[in-house]
Amino acid sequence: MPKFGEESLKNLKTLHPELQRLLVEAIKRVDFKITCGFRGQFEQHKAFIEGVSEKDWPNSKHNTYPSEAADVVLYYPEGQHIRWNEKENQYMFIGALRGMAWMMGINLRVGADWNGNFDIRDQKFHDIVHIEVILPTPVA
Repeated sequence: MPKFGEESLKNLKTLHPELQRLLVEAIKRVDFKITCGFRGQFEQHKAFIEGVSEKDWPNSKHNTYPSEAADVVLYYPEGQHIRWNEKENQYMFIGALRGMAWMMGINLRVGADWNGNFDIRDQKFHDIVHIEVILPTPVA
């Protein structure tokens, strides 16, 4: 059975409990790495400048604590490495996470399909490693 490595465990601890619950369940079924959880001001601004994120500090879901967003990337059966350029497999993985979240009652938004309409062609910015929990809006 796959298990989280040291970096993934460190990032897992920075995540919202609902994301933690989802990812702890998911690692039982598929090997993946949590490459990012909470991002501080420096890291977020760097991600924005490099074009990895469309949001500058403090406007990303990665900037809340606990983080309402995570970046997750699939590991491969032979283990211990990531194939960053094999996007089709990452889309399949993110789709599986989305389905798992739905079954667990977790409202999940994914960077592979920002508007959640199951059409990846209708968006400009594809962030296929990004997932975020959508929390209920507090009633005033």
